[in-house]
Amino acid sequence: MTDEGVRLADELMTVNAAMRRLVRRRLREEVPPRLRPAQVELMAVVGGRPGISVAAAARELRLADNSVSTLVNQLLAAGMLRRETDPEDRRAVRLELTPAAQRHMADWRDRRARLVGTRIQELPAEDRAAIAAALPALGRLLTSLQEPAEARPNDTSGGRR
Repeated sequence: MTDEGVRLADELMTVNAAMRRLVRRRLREEVPPRLRPAQVELMAVVGGRPGISVAAAARELRLADNSVSTLVNQLLAAGMLRRETDPEDRRAVRLELTPAAQRHMADWRDRRARLVGTRIQELPAEDRAAIAAALPALGRLLTSLQEPAEARPNDTSGGRR
């Protein structure tokens, strides 16, 4: 990896983490219930894949099954998740967002888009264009990061990390 790659990676992750923290903090101040970031992330996964199992959600979030089980129990108690028995495998459960959680997530997405969108609109046109131009590359980077190293065709590490 080049020095430029290391520098870009560090700057990208620093800006991304700071932006996510700041937006989360601003949105959390506005509307209850005050959910932790991990809870919101689990709700986003369940919202995107209704009926997902706890194990599949844990894999998607890259968390231990017992960590996701704890989050599930917290969200069940808060009235944000429903746990349904899988009709094909009575031992398995499927997760669904409650109507309250669906409203909360839609409101959260709308408020996030308005907050960030307003600030994007305040930027000079060339900055807005640069952000728009970067989005496809960032999407490809995200896809690449989701793939195991051995699945990437351009991996020159020989399986080493």
